[in-house]
Amino acid sequence: MKDPYSVINYPKSTEKAVRLMESENKLVFAVAKDATKKEIKEALESIFEVKVVKVNTTIMPTGKKKAYVKLSNETPAIDIATKMGML
Repeated sequence: MKDPYSVINYPKSTEKAVRLMESENKLVFAVAKDATKKEIKEALESIFEVKVVKVNTTIMPTGKKKAYVKLSNETPAIDIATKMGML
């Protein structure tokens, strides 16, 4: 497994990301372009000690990769965002 901190670059805190946190229990991260969904899931589970349900990725027109991470219902995404200092 890769170093989790080389897979996850930084969290995104846009209006859309905050709305997804509140409504769908999702977090949005900028990730390494060569990271797979499995690597992203393992990295987040080891860094934040949460259960990840699903990972969706997209490559932006700028060439950067973004991951939408759905967390389990036991872990509110807002709590993780507060730990990171986003809110």
